[in-house]
Amino acid sequence: MFDDFGVLIRGIVLGLAIAAPVGPIGLLCIRRTVERGIMAGLATGIGSALADGFFGGVAAFGVNAILDALLGHVKELRLIGGIFLLGAAVHSLLKEPHERKNSPPDATNLIGAVGTGLFLTVTNPITIMGIITVVVGFGGALDHAKAGTMTLGVFLGSLTWWSILCGGTFLIRHHFTPRLVQWINRGTGVVLGVVGLMALLSFFSLVPENLQDLVGAFISK
Repeated sequence: MFDDFGVLIRGIVLGLAIAAPVGPIGLLCIRRTVERGIMAGLATGIGSALADGFFGGVAAFGVNAILDALLGHVKELRLIGGIFLLGAAVHSLLKEPHERKNSPPDATNLIGAVGTGLFLTVTNPITIMGIITVVVGFGGALDHAKAGTMTLGVFLGSLTWWSILCGGTFLIRHHFTPRLVQWINRGTGVVLGVVGLMALLSFFSLVPENLQDLVGAFISK
């Protein structure tokens, strides 16, 4: 039992390390928390945590078929992700600050927020390979029970980070002026645009792979 608990703690630490770098998803969580409340921001983080947990599970269980499929479709993922990111970037750059909402968002908006976080993570090969590398490198050899525990830990660790980020933002959101929110929108749009553009340039082989990897390593989340 103590051994399983140790695996869970290790998974939580890895999940925190995977989620913590602040990038497009982190900025979206902050923006949505400021404008729509903590549930809207956290829903975006939950989507990302689900993807982190899934790919952490793929690595922990050693599902080679999925790993091979991912490695074989990296370019396609970059194309899909790049188009989506550029669309989200334009939306964020053109978005004007809205009046803050204190009422809970409806279920449709929450599902959409979860989908955004999930899709942004799933279509970023740098994030996927980073998760798999971290879990394989630091997770160790695991049987099926421990692999399941590790997967749960990665999800909980990632979710913990998004809860901290959104909770902290919610506590200080009354300090966010409309002008500051507008700058957050613009900053989010710029980051999304850079990642999306690099993904598309990489798909068309117009940028060296190592440069794409370097950009992705800094702003993958």
